[in-house]
Amino acid sequence: MVEIPKEILDAVVSHAQGGFPLEVCGILGGSGKVVASHYPMTNTDASNDHFMMDPKEQFAVVKALRASGEEMLVIYHSHPESPARPSQEDIRLALTPNVHHLIVSLQERDKPVARAFRIEAGVVEPVELSVI
Repeated sequence: MVEIPKEILDAVVSHAQGGFPLEVCGILGGSGKVVASHYPMTNTDASNDHFMMDPKEQFAVVKALRASGEEMLVIYHSHPESPARPSQEDIRLALTPNVHHLIVSLQERDKPVARAFRIEAGVVEPVELSVI
């Protein structure tokens, strides 16, 4: 399970909507299973069907997380035109151990859907997303 404050989930959805029709991406930090911080990232691929985080931004976020005593809990990205489930590319590129993956679907623009997953060694498991 991942617990995420409503205001952070709303900010992630807003980031996705603001970046439409391109995919957006970011990192959520915290401790245990509770998200406490949100770091929107630049999708350097500027694509509507895949993302790549800016390495400099990623390094800065990891540094900020360490300084605040948090850890990276979630990597998120949007699917502007497809469901909130990992694509084959998402599964192939899920290389960061011990993090969850949050996907925000804007397939129905007026009804964004957010779902969380654990992806390890090509195996996808849905994870309960608890909004607090």
